[in-house]
Amino acid sequence: MIFAAILAGGIGTRMGLDKPKQFEIVGDKPILAHSIEKYLKVDEIDKIIVSSPKDYIKATEKLVKDYFDKNERIVVIEGGETRNDTILNSIRYVKTNYDDKDPILITHDAPRIFVSPELIKKSIVNVKDHDAASPVIPAIDVIFESKEKGKLTDIPLRKNLVHSQTPQSFKINKFIEIYKDLSAEEISKLDEAMMLFFLRDGDIKLFEGETTNFKITRKIDLKIAEAHLKEK
Repeated sequence: MIFAAILAGGIGTRMGLDKPKQFEIVGDKPILAHSIEKYLKVDEIDKIIVSSPKDYIKATEKLVKDYFDKNERIVVIEGGETRNDTILNSIRYVKTNYDDKDPILITHDAPRIFVSPELIKKSIVNVKDHDAASPVIPAIDVIFESKEKGKLTDIPLRKNLVHSQTPQSFKINKFIEIYKDLSAEEISKLDEAMMLFFLRDGDIKLFEGETTNFKITRKIDLKIAEAHLKEK
């Protein structure tokens, strides 16, 4: 079975909003609704798991009801304190409610509202023969490494650098196998699923992402998103 976890557990502090940014209206609907809509267009996905901050679960459930009329493919769960905790909660939901021998989980940043159904399908195709898969786009800018605040410590070659995107996908059983082998220090470093597989030399497939698949992170991104929607 194939599951999608839309990660909407943040509370929007970086944008200075008075509510989690997934509830911010862009165009004619909330950010979260845009992303859910894209995943509903992918028939290969059996269940869409939407995470929510604990204090906003009822609001998230209402959003789903208002925009998708209690679609049975969608379920709302409580997110965790960190991104990794939220992914773990999604995995627990799958393992508790479904008895599938080799389930796949697709993780997606809710603020990436311009993801195409075609890219989601590419993520599914690419993970089937690998442990995990992630879309990437080439780095355009030169990137400095600074291990000490205010000090340049390295300049990696730009040709070797790529920006990761979601939807990232992985085989749930392999994730659990590796997670059980990690030390507490390694677990503390996990800020996305691909890091877990990287720490144990997992077979990660990188495939071409989409430049339009940007993440709404800053207030200026809201204006860019509005402009992009008007162009469509």
